[in-house]
Amino acid sequence: MTIPITCRVIRVDEKTTQCQTCGNTFPVDGSIKGKLCGRAQALVEAAAEKIRSNPPDPPFTQTPVDVPCPDNHVVYRLYADDPNPNIFHATLENASTGPIPRIKPYLPDPDQHNGISLIIFPGGGYGGLADHEGKGYAEHFRTHGIACFVVEYRLGSQGHHHPAMLEDAQAAIATIRQRADSFGINPRRIGVMGSSAGGHLAAHSVVGYTTYHNPALVRPDFGILCYPVTTMQGACSHTGSRNNLLGPNPSPEQIADVSCDLHVTPDTPPCFIWHTAEDPNVPVDHSLLFASALNRHKVPFELHVYQKGPHGLGLNTTLPWANDCLRWMKER
Repeated sequence: MTIPITCRVIRVDEKTTQCQTCGNTFPVDGSIKGKLCGRAQALVEAAAEKIRSNPPDPPFTQTPVDVPCPDNHVVYRLYADDPNPNIFHATLENASTGPIPRIKPYLPDPDQHNGISLIIFPGGGYGGLADHEGKGYAEHFRTHGIACFVVEYRLGSQGHHHPAMLEDAQAAIATIRQRADSFGINPRRIGVMGSSAGGHLAAHSVVGYTTYHNPALVRPDFGILCYPVTTMQGACSHTGSRNNLLGPNPSPEQIADVSCDLHVTPDTPPCFIWHTAEDPNVPVDHSLLFASALNRHKVPFELHVYQKGPHGLGLNTTLPWANDCLRWMKER
């Protein structure tokens, strides 16, 4: 099986997008259009062959090869594409960390499609990705007419830290919104969904869109937060997620920057939140804190707190959260 290779420009000379060697003009952090810089051609081809001869394990995009042109005016990033034709990679123009998250779509049958879409961030403490909180959700909600997209975002266990995860989420939102017609979805009914640390990424997406230069492109229309981590401050902070997200010994400013409850505004998208009161891993305080912030700013939300149940339930429960969530989404 041939591994396809994608080549993108990730950096150009600071003063120009034109290579001083060959005169070609390149988009910043975008796909290469036209021929490569002539003097870099052999280097890029050699790097591509090296990737093909020793392909990385999925997700392929997290082991890229960077190739500078000989005069260092352009840097190319090569990565192996997933040979599965249903997989695609998102991009985000002018991002600082070069996001190219791998995304797997789960689309409903055309006669069932209701125009709603969910971009799903599995949980795992920013150290892994839990399949039942990704594929499990997608397969369920697809049967109810919702287009689902499971995102493989970068992780602290792979050496990545904030803002890489947020930019992966924003890249997914932007790319799916830009391709809404091809997916048969309404670009104004795109939600984000996450559980545990994935719930933090979903919450961060609903409050952090203003950090991007084109906020409307990366603003989700609603959020679904399942037993989420929402704050990295205080006694209820989830230490494992915080360390993977920020690295060791983060400053108070860095911690505040990723504490989502501190960044709610009246323009924050509406949210559906659920948690169990006896969750031993992520205290229910996280959901109560975020819901309280939404309430203070008069942002619409629905909160369900169930008395019994461990952490990480997903759909493996008799709790009726999924039905309530479906009803809530269709009311939007």
